[in-house]
Amino acid sequence: MLLEFRAKNYKSFKDELVFSMIPAPKQKGLDYSILSEKIRKKEYKGLSSAVVYGANASGKTNIIGAMDTFKRIVLRGNIHNAENSSPNMAAYKLELIPNNSDECEEPVSFFIKFIEEGYIFEYSFSIYIGKFLDLSSKRKVIKECLKINDVISFDREDSVLKVTPSQDYIGKFGENIKDIIDNIVKKNLNDEELFLTNGFKNIFDSKVANIIINWLNAEFNVIYRADNMQFIPPKTAKIEEISFINDIINEGAKLFGINSNGLIYASDDNGKISLGSSFMDNKGKEAIIPAEIYESYGTIRFANIFPLVIVTLVTGGVLVVDEFDASIHPMVLMNIINIFHNDELNKKHAQLIFNTHNPIFLNSNLFRRDEIKFVERDDDTHCSTLYSLSDFGTAGRGGVRKNEDYMKNYFVDRYGAIRDIDFTPIIERFLKEEKEV
Repeated sequence: MLLEFRAKNYKSFKDELVFSMIPAPKQKGLDYSILSEKIRKKEYKGLSSAVVYGANASGKTNIIGAMDTFKRIVLRGNIHNAENSSPNMAAYKLELIPNNSDECEEPVSFFIKFIEEGYIFEYSFSIYIGKFLDLSSKRKVIKECLKINDVISFDREDSVLKVTPSQDYIGKFGENIKDIIDNIVKKNLNDEELFLTNGFKNIFDSKVANIIINWLNAEFNVIYRADNMQFIPPKTAKIEEISFINDIINEGAKLFGINSNGLIYASDDNGKISLGSSFMDNKGKEAIIPAEIYESYGTIRFANIFPLVIVTLVTGGVLVVDEFDASIHPMVLMNIINIFHNDELNKKHAQLIFNTHNPIFLNSNLFRRDEIKFVERDDDTHCSTLYSLSDFGTAGRGGVRKNEDYMKNYFVDRYGAIRDIDFTPIIERFLKEEKEV
């Protein structure tokens, strides 16, 4: 269960971005969308969903990009550039990360807090990678810290590392433990590598490191760009597993409105698995053609997103999607949101986070005030700020009641994160200039 994510000096978020999935205090209503887990008799609560609004180019996608970049840096364990395998170029060409202000030469920082397998993890790191588009600076991990159940496991600052070894590790080496740790640190601390996924994993506590890595890899599913989302069963999937996936997709597809044909994942002669449209030919045999040839973009989007929703619910993961509602009817998405809010179905504490332009989700019967978030970008500094509907009433903002018409208030600019646009002067000037020519 994700509790909090932070990033600083990431693209338009020059100041610290704090994306909280912890319920705001004194918020009432829709209590069934609150998740709860106990760790050592202490109860932790989290939101089952969050929706993010903002004008075009406000920084909504940068939030998802920051999550994706953090995840990919941790999984590869270093701050080198890498081969690109997704549309989020900043995750692989790190010189694209820093805020592009000329005076900005601050480190980039990330922080995540989540619950998994009975532990509450807090992991953070700060990296120096130079200015925006700077390839000449020597990169360095300047801070890195891991807390487990509120206890520091290791704390790194520049070349100084303090490790609190597990009891198993102490039992293995006895009285000489401090000297052994100091020697290991000197030999295994690399300026451009994360200690978590290298020295800590390989030497100190592989179990804990693997829990974190596996959660990021399998349960923290970040879809940076909706049109790039493609669900493909792994090549190692068994026939019965693929058959099960096909059954799920087609049951959902019938409700979605696809009745004239079936959707099926099938492998070609080279073993490549892809989505196809299944028909019965005039001889009564099954014929399969590539889905992109026959199906609409909305249908393909549904076929890719529905299995991810199922997997997220089954594993209790986190699904983060850029423009989740692109080409899919709002009623479909409302039902999916309600499933995440249903504590009888969402037993594994899965979470759904997405950004959108569709105001239909600004509804007090669908989302709590702390689940509705806004991004606004300053016209002078060009920097983004994130805030929630529940923040109104603090820091000089007028309060928002849960029975208000959120959609109406948003369009009359009561909450910000909206831009008044009029292209008329541009069109008039263009038409005038064309006439004069």
